[in-house]
Amino acid sequence: MSKALRRLVEDDSGHRCGYCRCSEFLTSTALVIDHIVPVAGGGATVRENLWRSCVHCNQYKADSTLAFDSATGGAVPLFNPRGQRWTEHFRWDDLGCRIEGLTPTGRATVDALRLNRDLAVSARRMWVDAGWHPPADGE
Repeated sequence: MSKALRRLVEDDSGHRCGYCRCSEFLTSTALVIDHIVPVAGGGATVRENLWRSCVHCNQYKADSTLAFDSATGGAVPLFNPRGQRWTEHFRWDDLGCRIEGLTPTGRATVDALRLNRDLAVSARRMWVDAGWHPPADGE
């Protein structure tokens, strides 16, 4: 991947994971480039198929593009941070620490990527207390 393409994707992401919305500046851990449609599934290394994610979300997503919605039991596409708005599929709970899925895609993504894993929720609680979270832009 060229440095120019990497820079574009970094700028597009706003330095936040496309799934759990953690900031690489808060975690002091660089985000990784995620192929929304994995190379193994025919996805290309082009801007339209790339976003940034934290190591944890990327690990849980792996080469998946589908997951099961807990409410319907049906297989649905995982959230696409490049082509979908986060706020249409997710919201922060009243404390700003847990991510709630609003749609089948949102619920399936929360479960499959373990967006509310214990350490993430604990970190968010500290970030909320410090006034650094949730993201001010609602995204």
